[in-house]
Amino acid sequence: MFSINSIMTGAALLGVVLGMIFGYFLRRFLAHRKVKDAESRAEKLLSEAKIKQQELLLEAKEKSLKIIDEAKKEEKTRRQEVQETQKRLEKREALFDQKLLDIEDKKNKLEEKVKQIEETKKKVLELRDQESLKLQEISGLSKEQALERLFQKLDETNQEALLNRLRKLEQTTEEELERQSRKLVSLAISRFAAPQAVETTTTAVSLPSDEMKGRIIGKEGRNIKTIELLTGTEIIVDETPEMITISGFSPIRRQVAKLALEMLIKDGRIQPARIEEAISEAKKQLSIEIKKAGEEALYSLGIPVSSIDPKLISILGRLKYRTSYGQSVLQHSLEVAQLAAMMAEELGADVAICKKGGLFHDIGKAVDHDMQGAHPEIGYNIMKKFGLPEEICYQSVAHHEDHPRTIEAALIKAADAISGARPGARKQSLEQFIQRMEELEKTASAFDGVEKVYAIQAGREVRVFIQPEKISDLESYQLAKDIAKKIESELQYPGEVKVTVIRETRVIEYAR
Repeated sequence: MFSINSIMTGAALLGVVLGMIFGYFLRRFLAHRKVKDAESRAEKLLSEAKIKQQELLLEAKEKSLKIIDEAKKEEKTRRQEVQETQKRLEKREALFDQKLLDIEDKKNKLEEKVKQIEETKKKVLELRDQESLKLQEISGLSKEQALERLFQKLDETNQEALLNRLRKLEQTTEEELERQSRKLVSLAISRFAAPQAVETTTTAVSLPSDEMKGRIIGKEGRNIKTIELLTGTEIIVDETPEMITISGFSPIRRQVAKLALEMLIKDGRIQPARIEEAISEAKKQLSIEIKKAGEEALYSLGIPVSSIDPKLISILGRLKYRTSYGQSVLQHSLEVAQLAAMMAEELGADVAICKKGGLFHDIGKAVDHDMQGAHPEIGYNIMKKFGLPEEICYQSVAHHEDHPRTIEAALIKAADAISGARPGARKQSLEQFIQRMEELEKTASAFDGVEKVYAIQAGREVRVFIQPEKISDLESYQLAKDIAKKIESELQYPGEVKVTVIRETRVIEYAR
């Protein structure tokens, strides 16, 4: 007999089995239903996609048809434009062809005219040659002879008129130029009027007493010989009370000797060893004074000392002890710089170049005793060596040229002549003066047709009397220029020399 528990267990198992079977079929039913729903949705989406695809295809066809229509219209418009352009080009080609034909026609006509002109020219030349031959046969003169006679006749007829015209033009030009130049120079000189003390070749040294002369001479003259040997000067001890004279060509050597003597006189010990020390100290002191003189020259012109090399400043200071015809070269250089700068202000030229160029234009004279060559070239090389600009270096050479290249060089040349030529600036010995006068007269007398020559105004003017039968008025102008050029090339002189040629005809007759 089955128990209640076994019945319940069997019922439970049966329920579980039935539940599983029911769940299986329920799940299968649900899955089948989901598949059907998915298939229906897929079919629905597919149909919608087909409908949308058909709509897109229709829309694309419409757009393509519209684009094709627009392209056809544009193509039609372009074709019309091309046709119109082609028509215009064809019309222009036709016009060009017509113009070319016209040009060819004109060219042919011009060539025909040129041929006609050439033929006419040949006929005219032949006629002229025939006429010339006939004239030569009639006159008995060749062509060259006839021209020479014609020019001679014209020269004889118009010579006086030409001379008068030439004199008038030259006189007018010279008067105007002289008036302007005098105004400019007088203005510059009135603004700058510096005193001038003429240097000499001797230096005087004051002594406290005549007893000092014997001490300077020394035993058997050893002291004075030592001084002369070490300084390169000559000590002149004469009867002048309380004074001895130092003589020498170099102012620097004389200054060294003077400073050394003053030190020895002050010290009181005068012997060869002490003389050597004094001269060494004098040279050092003089080098300081030389540099100071160069710096003072730059200060006086307003030129910054820092812009110039210290060695070049020392060379510039040496000019204080260098003379030219008795004139201090440093003082002369300062005058030239200031005069040239003043004239440059009036003319609108470069004042800085005139100042520096005028100050350094004679820098070569500071070392010309120690170097070979003329001082203009030496000065140019010195300034180039110390890096000065070309326009300033050129002034060393330009003030000795006949025609300087720049207006600043011309002003410096003029200022140099003014400074050297003014009264009292320079002096010469009697022998040098007479020799210069004789050289001037001899140079002018060397020309053919010169009768007499006189050098006047201390060599500032040469008057030349010529023979009127040998030299005409027109030739006298050229003679004056030739004499001036020869004086410039062969002689050395300060300032300028005026050449005056005088042609005079005198006719004398007696009434009896």
